[in-house]
Amino acid sequence: MTTAAKVLFTGKTHVTAGHQGAARSQDGQLDIKLPQPHPAAENLFAAAWSACYLGAIGLAAAQRKVKLPEEPSVDTAIDLNNANGAFFLRARLDVRVPGVDRAVAQELIEAAHGICPYSKAVHGNIEVTTTLV
Repeated sequence: MTTAAKVLFTGKTHVTAGHQGAARSQDGQLDIKLPQPHPAAENLFAAAWSACYLGAIGLAAAQRKVKLPEEPSVDTAIDLNNANGAFFLRARLDVRVPGVDRAVAQELIEAAHGICPYSKAVHGNIEVTTTLV
């Protein structure tokens, strides 16, 4: 027996292409010019993944009853690559979990990949390097 998933949030955007291209979310929180699809797509993906991943670190900490004395942060780089005419992505996440023992922080950032829907979506699809800095 499966239970129906509860939708927690739906992000809705309208994106136009071309010199006057833009992206705007239905709720107005996102409203940016996109005169070229790249690097905008990679920047937006990096920002969205980072935000989700930070929430996952917080949840991983709460599940383990680890107090985060300071807010964690992540610098994410998304590379658009081309090899033999095929496009693909690579990701690098440099994560900071200040004020937490290094071994515990490492456990949290690894657990976060199992929680974050973006991490789960790309699992096995793109090369991901996560570094605790």
